Amino acid sequence: MKRVAIVQSNYIPWKGYFDLIAHVDEFILLDEVQYTDRDWRNRNLIKTAAGARWLSVPLRRGPRSQPINEATIADPDWNVAHWRALTQAYRKAAYFGEFAPVLEKLYRECGSEKLSEINRHLLEGICSILGIRTELRWSTDYDTTGSKTERLVDLCRKAGAREYLTGPAARAYLDESLFRRAGVEPRWFDYSDYPEYPQLHPPFDHRVSVLDLIFNTGPNAVEHLKIAASGRASRRAPARS
Repeated sequence: MKRVAIVQSNYIPWKGYFDLIAHVDEFILLDEVQYTDRDWRNRNLIKTAAGARWLSVPLRRGPRSQPINEATIADPDWNVAHWRALTQAYRKAAYFGEFAPVLEKLYRECGSEKLSEINRHLLEGICSILGIRTELRWSTDYDTTGSKTERLVDLCRKAGAREYLTGPAARAYLDESLFRRAGVEPRWFDYSDYPEYPQLHPPFDHRVSVLDLIFNTGPNAVEHLKIAASGRASRRAPARS
Protein backbone atom coordinates (compact mmCIF):
# COMPACT_ATOMS: atom_id res chain seq x y z
CA MET A 1 0.00 0.00 0.00
CA LYS A 2 1.91 3.04 -1.26
CA ARG A 3 1.95 6.08 1.03
CA VAL A 4 2.92 9.60 -0.08
CA ALA A 5 3.33 13.03 1.47
CA ILE A 6 3.05 16.30 -0.50
CA VAL A 7 4.77 19.34 0.99
CA GLN A 8 6.46 22.57 -0.11
CA SER A 9 10.25 22.42 0.06
CA ASN A 10 11.85 23.96 3.16
CA TYR A 11 15.37 25.19 3.84
CA ILE A 12 17.28 22.88 6.28
CA PRO A 13 13.97 22.07 8.06
CA TRP A 14 13.37 20.77 11.57
CA LYS A 15 13.48 17.09 12.53
CA GLY A 16 9.72 16.58 12.10
CA TYR A 17 9.99 17.32 8.37
CA PHE A 18 12.47 14.45 7.98
CA ASP A 19 10.31 12.14 10.05
CA LEU A 20 7.47 12.83 7.60
CA ILE A 21 9.78 12.01 4.68
CA ALA A 22 10.87 8.78 6.36
CA HIS A 23 7.31 7.58 6.96
CA VAL A 24 6.27 7.59 3.30
CA ASP A 25 7.29 5.73 0.15
CA GLU A 26 7.38 8.89 -1.98
CA PHE A 27 7.77 12.49 -0.88
CA ILE A 28 6.45 15.01 -3.40
CA LEU A 29 7.73 18.59 -3.33
CA LEU A 30 4.84 20.89 -4.20
CA ASP A 31 6.85 23.91 -5.36
CA GLU A 32 4.70 25.27 -8.16
CA VAL A 33 2.44 26.90 -5.56
CA GLN A 34 2.83 30.53 -4.47
CA TYR A 35 5.92 31.52 -2.52
CA THR A 36 5.09 32.96 0.91
CA ASP A 37 7.23 35.49 2.78
CA ARG A 38 8.30 34.96 6.38
CA ASP A 39 7.85 31.22 6.04
CA TRP A 40 10.10 28.15 6.10
CA ARG A 41 10.78 28.05 2.35
CA ASN A 42 14.02 30.07 2.48
CA ARG A 43 14.89 30.21 6.18
CA ASN A 44 15.22 28.22 9.36
CA LEU A 45 16.36 28.52 12.95
CA ILE A 46 19.71 27.56 14.44
CA LYS A 47 20.75 27.65 18.10
CA THR A 48 23.38 30.23 19.13
CA ALA A 49 24.78 31.52 22.41
CA ALA A 50 22.42 34.50 22.00
CA GLY A 51 19.38 32.27 21.42
CA ALA A 52 17.61 31.01 18.31
CA ARG A 53 18.70 32.83 15.12
CA TRP A 54 17.24 32.84 11.63
CA LEU A 55 19.38 31.74 8.69
CA SER A 56 17.67 33.18 5.59
CA VAL A 57 18.59 32.50 1.97
CA PRO A 58 18.49 35.93 0.26
CA LEU A 59 16.06 36.07 -2.66
CA ARG A 60 15.46 38.48 -5.51
CA ARG A 61 12.17 40.31 -5.26
CA GLY A 62 9.58 38.70 -7.52
CA PRO A 63 5.91 39.22 -8.34
CA ARG A 64 3.48 38.59 -5.50
CA SER A 65 2.11 35.50 -7.25
CA GLN A 66 5.58 34.02 -7.88
CA PRO A 67 5.68 30.25 -7.30
CA ILE A 68 8.36 28.75 -5.07
CA ASN A 69 10.10 27.08 -8.01
CA GLU A 70 10.67 30.45 -9.69
CA ALA A 71 12.23 32.16 -6.65
CA THR A 72 15.90 32.96 -7.34
CA ILE A 73 18.93 33.72 -5.19
CA ALA A 74 20.02 37.34 -4.72
CA ASP A 75 23.56 36.68 -3.39
CA PRO A 76 25.69 33.94 -5.01
CA ASP A 77 27.86 33.71 -1.87
CA TRP A 78 24.97 33.05 0.53
CA ASN A 79 26.15 29.47 1.10
CA VAL A 80 29.59 30.64 2.27
CA ALA A 81 27.98 33.04 4.77
CA HIS A 82 25.59 30.36 6.03
CA TRP A 83 28.33 27.79 6.53
CA ARG A 84 30.34 30.38 8.43
CA ALA A 85 27.33 31.04 10.68
CA LEU A 86 26.80 27.31 11.26
CA THR A 87 30.47 26.85 12.13
CA GLN A 88 30.36 29.68 14.62
CA ALA A 89 27.19 28.36 16.23
CA TYR A 90 28.11 24.66 16.40
CA ARG A 91 31.90 24.31 16.44
CA LYS A 92 31.72 23.30 20.13
CA ALA A 93 28.97 20.73 19.55
CA ALA A 94 29.93 17.14 20.36
CA TYR A 95 29.85 15.86 16.76
CA PHE A 96 30.60 18.98 14.74
CA GLY A 97 34.09 17.75 13.87
CA GLU A 98 32.76 14.44 12.54
CA PHE A 99 29.89 15.78 10.46
CA ALA A 100 31.15 19.17 9.34
CA PRO A 101 33.01 17.77 6.28
CA VAL A 102 29.96 16.17 4.64
CA LEU A 103 27.71 19.14 5.43
CA GLU A 104 30.27 21.70 4.30
CA LYS A 105 30.52 19.77 1.02
CA LEU A 106 26.73 19.94 0.62
CA TYR A 107 26.88 23.70 1.08
CA ARG A 108 29.77 24.12 -1.35
CA GLU A 109 27.74 22.23 -3.96
CA CYS A 110 24.74 24.60 -3.68
CA GLY A 111 25.43 26.08 -7.09
CA SER A 112 21.88 26.63 -8.35
CA GLU A 113 20.24 30.05 -8.42
CA LYS A 114 16.81 28.46 -7.80
CA LEU A 115 15.60 28.16 -4.21
CA SER A 116 13.68 24.95 -4.94
CA GLU A 117 16.76 23.22 -6.33
CA ILE A 118 18.88 24.32 -3.37
CA ASN A 119 16.27 23.05 -0.92
CA ARG A 120 16.02 19.70 -2.67
CA HIS A 121 19.81 19.34 -2.82
CA LEU A 122 20.08 19.89 0.94
CA LEU A 123 17.06 17.69 1.72
CA GLU A 124 18.51 14.78 -0.23
CA GLY A 125 21.93 15.25 1.38
CA ILE A 126 20.52 15.33 4.89
CA CYS A 127 18.30 12.30 4.16
CA SER A 128 21.46 10.43 3.16
CA ILE A 129 23.15 11.45 6.42
CA LEU A 130 20.14 10.18 8.40
CA GLY A 131 19.81 6.98 6.38
CA ILE A 132 16.38 7.92 4.97
CA ARG A 133 15.77 6.14 1.67
CA THR A 134 12.47 7.69 0.56
CA GLU A 135 12.25 8.84 -3.07
CA LEU A 136 11.84 12.62 -3.53
CA ARG A 137 10.00 13.92 -6.60
CA TRP A 138 8.65 17.23 -7.91
CA SER A 139 4.90 17.65 -8.19
CA THR A 140 5.59 18.87 -11.73
CA ASP A 141 6.72 15.32 -12.59
CA TYR A 142 2.99 14.59 -12.74
CA ASP A 143 0.39 16.16 -15.01
CA THR A 144 -2.19 17.18 -12.42
CA THR A 145 -5.42 19.14 -12.45
CA GLY A 146 -7.56 20.94 -9.89
CA SER A 147 -6.72 23.27 -7.04
CA LYS A 148 -6.05 22.80 -3.32
CA THR A 149 -7.43 19.44 -2.18
CA GLU A 150 -8.34 18.38 -5.72
CA ARG A 151 -4.72 18.79 -6.82
CA LEU A 152 -3.44 16.79 -3.85
CA VAL A 153 -5.90 14.00 -4.61
CA ASP A 154 -4.88 13.99 -8.28
CA LEU A 155 -1.19 13.83 -7.28
CA CYS A 156 -1.89 10.88 -4.99
CA ARG A 157 -3.84 9.07 -7.69
CA LYS A 158 -1.19 9.60 -10.37
CA ALA A 159 1.59 8.58 -7.97
CA GLY A 160 -0.30 5.35 -7.29
CA ALA A 161 -0.82 6.15 -3.61
CA ARG A 162 -3.41 4.52 -1.37
CA GLU A 163 -2.50 6.60 1.69
CA TYR A 164 -1.77 10.32 2.05
CA LEU A 165 0.23 11.36 5.11
CA THR A 166 0.18 14.98 6.26
CA GLY A 167 0.56 17.09 9.38
CA PRO A 168 -2.32 17.58 11.85
CA ALA A 169 -2.83 21.23 10.85
CA ALA A 170 -4.21 20.02 7.50
CA ARG A 171 -7.38 18.78 9.22
CA ALA A 172 -8.58 22.41 9.18
CA TYR A 173 -8.74 22.63 5.37
CA LEU A 174 -8.57 19.20 3.74
CA ASP A 175 -11.75 17.64 2.42
CA GLU A 176 -11.16 14.04 3.48
CA SER A 177 -14.12 12.79 1.47
CA LEU A 178 -12.41 13.74 -1.81
CA PHE A 179 -9.47 11.50 -0.93
CA ARG A 180 -11.66 8.60 0.07
CA ARG A 181 -13.74 8.81 -3.10
CA ALA A 182 -10.47 8.48 -5.03
CA GLY A 183 -9.45 5.43 -2.99
CA VAL A 184 -6.85 7.30 -0.94
CA GLU A 185 -6.95 7.27 2.87
CA PRO A 186 -5.72 10.47 4.60
CA ARG A 187 -3.50 9.91 7.63
CA TRP A 188 -2.29 12.46 10.18
CA PHE A 189 1.30 12.54 11.37
CA ASP A 190 1.93 13.10 15.08
CA TYR A 191 4.68 15.64 15.83
CA SER A 192 4.27 15.46 19.62
CA ASP A 193 6.42 13.82 22.30
CA TYR A 194 9.85 14.30 20.77
CA PRO A 195 12.56 13.59 23.35
CA GLU A 196 15.08 16.27 24.23
CA TYR A 197 18.75 15.68 23.47
CA PRO A 198 21.99 17.33 24.64
CA GLN A 199 21.72 20.76 23.01
CA LEU A 200 24.09 23.71 23.25
CA HIS A 201 22.85 26.91 24.91
CA PRO A 202 19.78 25.98 27.00
CA PRO A 203 16.84 26.14 27.31
CA PHE A 204 16.00 23.35 24.89
CA ASP A 205 14.30 24.36 21.62
CA HIS A 206 12.55 21.78 19.39
CA ARG A 207 11.93 24.26 16.55
CA VAL A 208 15.48 24.48 15.24
CA SER A 209 16.92 22.95 12.07
CA VAL A 210 17.71 19.24 11.98
CA LEU A 211 21.37 20.27 11.66
CA ASP A 212 21.25 21.07 15.37
CA LEU A 213 20.32 17.44 16.06
CA ILE A 214 23.08 16.10 13.80
CA PHE A 215 25.82 18.27 15.27
CA ASN A 216 24.80 17.49 18.85
CA THR A 217 24.00 13.76 18.62
CA GLY A 218 25.91 12.57 15.54
CA PRO A 219 25.47 8.83 14.88
CA ASN A 220 22.65 8.74 17.43
CA ALA A 221 20.53 11.33 15.60
CA VAL A 222 17.99 8.81 14.30
CA GLU A 223 17.34 7.58 17.84
CA HIS A 224 15.84 11.00 18.62
CA LEU A 225 13.38 10.73 15.71
CA LYS A 226 10.17 8.73 15.36
CA ILE A 227 11.72 6.80 12.47
CA ALA A 228 13.79 4.87 15.03
CA ALA A 229 10.70 2.75 15.71
CA SER A 230 9.27 2.78 12.18
CA GLY A 231 11.80 0.57 10.41
CA ARG A 232 11.74 2.95 7.43
CA ALA A 233 15.28 4.33 7.87
CA SER A 234 18.65 2.67 7.52
CA ARG A 235 20.12 1.44 10.78
CA ARG A 236 23.62 2.56 9.82
CA ALA A 237 25.21 5.63 11.37
CA PRO A 238 24.97 8.94 9.46
CA ALA A 239 27.43 9.44 6.61
CA ARG A 240 30.72 11.17 7.35
CA SER A 241 32.28 11.38 3.88
